[in-house]
Amino acid sequence: MKKKVISEQSRNSQRIKLDVNNMFAEKVGTEHGFTREELNQLQERIRQADLKIRQQRPGFMELPAQSKEVVAEIMALVAEKSGAYDNFVVLGIGGSALGNIALQTALNDPYYNYREEVRQGRPRLFVPDNIDPVRFNSLLEMLELERTAFNVISKSGGTAETMSQFLIARQAVSEQLGAEKVADHFIATTSKDCGYLIEIARREGLKTFVIPDNVGGRFSVLTPVGLVSAAFCGIDIEELLAGAAYMDQLCQTTDLWQNPAYLNGSLQYLAYQQGKPLSVMMPYVHALKDLADWYRQLWAESLGKEVDREGNRVNVGPTPIKALGATDQHSQVQLYMEGPYDKVVTFLEVEDYGVEAQIPTAYRDIQGVSYLGGHSLNQLIQTEKKATELALTARGRLNTTITLPEVNEFTMGQLIYMLELQTALVGELFNIDAFNQPGVELGKHYTYGVLGREGYTHKKKEYEKRPPKSKDLII
Repeated sequence: MKKKVISEQSRNSQRIKLDVNNMFAEKVGTEHGFTREELNQLQERIRQADLKIRQQRPGFMELPAQSKEVVAEIMALVAEKSGAYDNFVVLGIGGSALGNIALQTALNDPYYNYREEVRQGRPRLFVPDNIDPVRFNSLLEMLELERTAFNVISKSGGTAETMSQFLIARQAVSEQLGAEKVADHFIATTSKDCGYLIEIARREGLKTFVIPDNVGGRFSVLTPVGLVSAAFCGIDIEELLAGAAYMDQLCQTTDLWQNPAYLNGSLQYLAYQQGKPLSVMMPYVHALKDLADWYRQLWAESLGKEVDREGNRVNVGPTPIKALGATDQHSQVQLYMEGPYDKVVTFLEVEDYGVEAQIPTAYRDIQGVSYLGGHSLNQLIQTEKKATELALTARGRLNTTITLPEVNEFTMGQLIYMLELQTALVGELFNIDAFNQPGVELGKHYTYGVLGREGYTHKKKEYEKRPPKSKDLII
């Protein structure tokens, strides 16, 4: 499914495309569709938002141009450890895991972990992304620890889930292989100079990679957070960053009609203002299934905010939903077609799947089956996407399409960067801080208090005083 992109001409041929036809009144009708004039009225706000974004210079925007040294460092480690590991395990949660999963699903064989001929000596990848005890214990029991590397990812080193995983895995390695072997099997990806994990890494002598201070977890896939596991599994991380740099160039203009991130972000914002707070991402290519999961965190954690920049209570935020074509034509599309007019559907499609799966002709006397013969699964899934798009449009349902010529490192880099910049723009239009996540912290603080972390005793007291539940409401 992937080709190495080399020449400038081939890079231009690998440009992803944004189709917003079906957001406009001329396609979906005047009740729900927008006019070009409505978009033009946003142009000055877009210029102001762009100015603020570039003044803040969020860290994710610096990554495409400033990652050469870290890429070289990662590739040197991969070369040094070539053949040393059969398994590579990412210990992280949320933004420290979802990007790793998305890159692996998109850019490696769907059954990479099970096909030695595909891996070509590279390690299998496991990203538990949770602390369910059954799942985590089962993983450790399955792994041959002598042939396993763990990348522990936490900027602060205080993430309870990640550090719990680390403590359990470290104990297992220490008991089975000896405490002196811990440094051979763990990498720490964390802050450069502060936090608990960097202190542990120095004490244990672990190889470390740095997460830039100005890059939050959900924006960190193009830092060592996502690049280390990708490189170990054979993904071309230089092309990934080249794709992001290419999209960055395309998005230098403030003319929203020429800037795909700003055009899509503006339309999503207008749809929210019009009473459509649900943002569905629906890939019609299985390789992008987990990209939709990554996007869900990016959109939700960045844009769901209680207060604006002036401290006014606003409680804004579109709700992201992930779907998968053609699977969810049989589960969710009924709602999208006939339910409330409260959604925007973003289709992801690919022109070249890299393989052709022909459907044989059989049962000529059964017309309801035989018509499929002579076609391919490629034709079927692409036609179903276009048919679903047409049906939604005919019913006045807003939808857009992002088309990748093929799924490769260069197009993935473009898509990731476009969605990140789109998110930053919508945050400015909402006048909120798209780079913090205060709503996540309260639940964490209660957990810290209950488990006895120093400084959170008051949260334990609050937890213990929580109101009792009514027994008659538990049946």
